[in-house]
Amino acid sequence: MKSICIKTNNKSFLSYLLNELRLSNIQDIYFSENEFKNYKNIIIHYKGKDNSYFFQSISNILAYLVIDEIEETLLKNIISQNYFYFNIAEQNKILNFCFDIFSDDFNLYFNKKFSYISNQFYDYIKNNKSLILTGFITFRLPGYFELLNDIIDEAVNCFIIEKEYLEFISLLKLYINSESPKSDVLHLIYSKDNGILLDNNKSPVSTTNDIFNTKFLSDISFSKNDYILNTLLNLLPQKIYIHLIDNSIDEFLNTLILIFENKVQLCTDCNICNLYKNSKKSLKNQAQKT
Repeated sequence: MKSICIKTNNKSFLSYLLNELRLSNIQDIYFSENEFKNYKNIIIHYKGKDNSYFFQSISNILAYLVIDEIEETLLKNIISQNYFYFNIAEQNKILNFCFDIFSDDFNLYFNKKFSYISNQFYDYIKNNKSLILTGFITFRLPGYFELLNDIIDEAVNCFIIEKEYLEFISLLKLYINSESPKSDVLHLIYSKDNGILLDNNKSPVSTTNDIFNTKFLSDISFSKNDYILNTLLNLLPQKIYIHLIDNSIDEFLNTLILIFENKVQLCTDCNICNLYKNSKKSLKNQAQKT
């Protein structure tokens, strides 16, 4: 018979483990909860013959515990220790970026975390009869903490970029609100990162690419759309009609909407939209024929 004693004084951890053991399909196990001098203990006895199966099953439950119940606290602690100079609200934003990074490629990150943690538990409990849960997590999962640190560093970079971006938007809005409009209406014909500006008479407007006359207040760049933005900031129209030829809004258009706010009106089905949509279809058909 194999036995394992898991030691912890955390009530939520105890509850989690007991619940998972009750719900598990592990055959030939018996478990109980006892309190000794320093710790509360979950004692698990296995009377089967497949020890590897038993160790792996318990290791998997413990790995799920770390990820489900402890990971958020670990992330918070690392952020508060390494990035203490950010205030609480900023630290919470960094934490949310960590969650976003994990969710963007959930299977990859989860499998990487789970397999590493489970293997570390397996290697330990097959050679030891007792495990102090908090101590094990703190001292025997260096690869897991390295992954968390890497994710936090990436999240901090995302946070700084977003902060600079919002400051960039705020400064441009202040500039727009402090100046009088210099034109009435401009039309932006926009399709997949390509834009054409038309004036109120539907005549093309030359985009401003003079870097000495730029109104940019940040290093943030939108590549060739920089010239469109710079032209709009120089002409300061009272109204901007954005004609969505692909019926989609990208990062650049979202930025224009944030900067010019109620001056922007989106359009997908007017004479201008239909003219450029038909022109695009015609060019596409010609390309397919050739």
